[in-house]
Amino acid sequence: MIPKIRTGTGGTYGLIRYLYGPGRRDEHTDQHLVASWNDFAPDPGRNPHHTIAQLAAQLDQPVKAIGHRAPADTIWHCSVRADPGDRHLDDNDWANIARRIVHATGIAPEGDTTACRWVAVRHADDHIHIAATLVRQDGRLANLSFDRRKAQAEARLIEKEYGLRQLNPGDGTAAKNPTSAERFKAERTGRTESPRETLREAVRQAVAGADSEDEFFTRLREAGLRVKLRHLPSGDLVGYNVALPGDRNGAGEPIWFPGSKLAPDLSLPKIRHRLDAAPATGTPTLDDRPARPGQSAPARRRRDAAHVAERAVAALDQDDDEAAAHLVGAGEILDALAQTSPAATRAELREAARAFERATRSHIRAENADNRALRSAARGIVHAGSALGRGEDGGATAMVLSTFVLVTLAAARWHSARGHAQQAAASRQAADHLRSAYQQAAATPMRTMREIGRALPDGERRRHDTTIRTVLGDTATPKGPAREHDALAAVLAEAEKAGHDPKALLEKAADRRELETARNTTDVLVWRIRRLADLPANPGHPRTARGAQARTEPVRPRATQPAPAQPTTDPRRPAPRR
Repeated sequence: MIPKIRTGTGGTYGLIRYLYGPGRRDEHTDQHLVASWNDFAPDPGRNPHHTIAQLAAQLDQPVKAIGHRAPADTIWHCSVRADPGDRHLDDNDWANIARRIVHATGIAPEGDTTACRWVAVRHADDHIHIAATLVRQDGRLANLSFDRRKAQAEARLIEKEYGLRQLNPGDGTAAKNPTSAERFKAERTGRTESPRETLREAVRQAVAGADSEDEFFTRLREAGLRVKLRHLPSGDLVGYNVALPGDRNGAGEPIWFPGSKLAPDLSLPKIRHRLDAAPATGTPTLDDRPARPGQSAPARRRRDAAHVAERAVAALDQDDDEAAAHLVGAGEILDALAQTSPAATRAELREAARAFERATRSHIRAENADNRALRSAARGIVHAGSALGRGEDGGATAMVLSTFVLVTLAAARWHSARGHAQQAAASRQAADHLRSAYQQAAATPMRTMREIGRALPDGERRRHDTTIRTVLGDTATPKGPAREHDALAAVLAEAEKAGHDPKALLEKAADRRELETARNTTDVLVWRIRRLADLPANPGHPRTARGAQARTEPVRPRATQPAPAQPTTDPRRPAPRR
């Protein structure tokens, strides 16, 4: 159940006319009152002798009585909507729900006969609208302290008592949702989302890995956004507004959104704090090992991101409040991946980044944490440019996504331990999208590794299977190779040829945190070993591998039949004619 509260100026006539009207798309049906401040308010929907003007006049009477002392905002409007999967609620149910909401928010506490006047109008099966005036009948002003938070808390209780779908309680750190008007406008103009949501994603991507305000604003303009900077009379910059090209109001003017109205952490002061507290290096060097010949910049930076992401997993597992900063850095890497990944994974990564954005904000402040490595990794990904969906780029994308699934699961546990229900749910949602993106990116390289594992000579395969069973405690029968370990055997064989001890490498990979939360342990180990051993992210094709192996083995003479005897001839004599 979702209550949404708005306030406005003027009288209630316009709002009441809308509630009793046909709606913007004729969606309003059977408009009628279910409850009111005195249970005797006029009902233009059910009584033909009552009018909208009569109802609005009775609501506005306390406001008009105090004249010029009336506040700027005089209208309080709260819509309360049930989930589509909830059971049917009748008029009595909605009347009780309306009374509980106005009591909880302070509009009309139970037993207070001089409280604000209000009505609850129902014009659809799944929701009601509560319209109230903000001047009490005794002439005092209503106390609206934390009314939105109180309405949400009461809604959680109503869900439990009425057996409705229970939503996660919020903590006031969520981004502002688009208004109904914004959603309707998006539908009319053919947009899949509101400008507010598009702008929020664009601003997040612009700040991912940025090392200065100038770079941040440059990225916004390069993304095609209108940018307006706000200065004090002294010339000091105090804020910014953004707008989508072509998004204009009725007067033909651009519709501007300040950063703080997109999300609490996108205001200029919050962005400045992020840039100052954890500056991203201009040329990230996150791994001391030199790049291999032919390794692309996008592939290199994705390997770097996988490396620092595993350290973020360890920080989140320590149950320390300072890990909150790592969530912000991890969110920047996801935003960087979403804007530079190939088409096959881009949609899922965008959804993962959007979901995880909610997990990066809570009331916990990490004052001393250092997430420069994460922000630098994000910067490296952005500056490396778009990655291909194949070859080394595709393998490196699978490598970093495998790690980030574990990051989001660790974030879900970290938030759950602190009672952050919305953030924990957002982390799990991001994990689902990342798993889908990983399946796309890993399909080809994992299939290749499995084929290589099946093609290994019998003796070598048995030796690696023994290592796997010893380290992992696998119960697979020793009579034959465990097919689920084909890719793991292949990567151990490749690491051994590169000079590594397979058993020691597997033990090191298995000892890392988060392995127990992975749905496919083998995949996690394969990518960890490839990174630890500095193996190419994209393995060679099995035919190529077999060909290389054949060239390194000594050439054995073939057993042939003896050739038939040839007549002895004198080389000085000419050959006979045929």
